[in-house]
Amino acid sequence: MRHLHGGAMQMVSLIWGILALIGMLIAFVPFFGALNWLLIPFAVVGAIVSAIAAGTAPPGASKGKSIAGLVCCGIAAIFGLIRLVAGLGVV
Repeated sequence: MRHLHGGAMQMVSLIWGILALIGMLIAFVPFFGALNWLLIPFAVVGAIVSAIAAGTAPPGASKGKSIAGLVCCGIAAIFGLIRLVAGLGVV
């Protein structure tokens, strides 16, 4: 089985976080609040991938991309949850 190189996995986690933030911004538009039902699990899985990327980085290597992906996914999940509760899960 071939594993992703540490740098590639960190880049995937950063892109995942950016996509989660874009989804969060779209879900803030009225009548797109139901998108949060997909966004929150997407962001949580992205946070898990980012944590794995940060944990498996070689010693001495930069973990900036994976930490940025973790922060982006965390922000998207938290604000998505707030928006989901504020819109009663639908609006």
